[in-house]
Amino acid sequence: MMLPTHAIAGLAIATPLLVLAPDHASVALAGGLVGGVLPDLDLYSGHRRTLHYPSGYTLAALPSAGFAAIFQTPLLIALTFVLIGAALHCRMDRYGGGLELRPWEATSERGVYDHVRGRWRSPKRWILYDGSPADVGLMVFVGAPLFVVLDGPFRWVVAAALLTGATYGLLRRRLAALAPVVFGNVPDSIAAHVPDRYRQ
Repeated sequence: MMLPTHAIAGLAIATPLLVLAPDHASVALAGGLVGGVLPDLDLYSGHRRTLHYPSGYTLAALPSAGFAAIFQTPLLIALTFVLIGAALHCRMDRYGGGLELRPWEATSERGVYDHVRGRWRSPKRWILYDGSPADVGLMVFVGAPLFVVLDGPFRWVVAAALLTGATYGLLRRRLAALAPVVFGNVPDSIAAHVPDRYRQ
């Protein structure tokens, strides 16, 4: 799934704290947002493997949540929501398409790397590819209510994610056709750092 969907999902998991623990809501929202986007920082270096830990984030979140519930410090609350957001991100990627330039062709069986089992988990393709109508629909379904309930900078983050995600969704297939042309004509010094899937 696309990064704006992950960002909105990270915010969504922390939003109940607006009612349950309003004093801690801002730090939880910030943590959820960071966790929602964190795994995709590996986009150009071992994507869905280097920073994607489906089991690891979940296992780390459990004790963190326990300590956060007891001590209720901003750092522990933020850390807990970073870990939960990152775990959710990895799970969402598993339910999306494969790791390829044109996931709608379903040629890759690489969904998310499972470090515990030491192998790639295959994509379930419930949402066929990042930027698909289903992906954009999920983003809007979760993001529109958040835009209403959140305020301040978090509302602007939601607005930016919705706008970026909708634009990406409109251009997704064209970008896939354009990528090999663009990256096939860059200097060798740059091409060496371009992931193989962008040159297919």
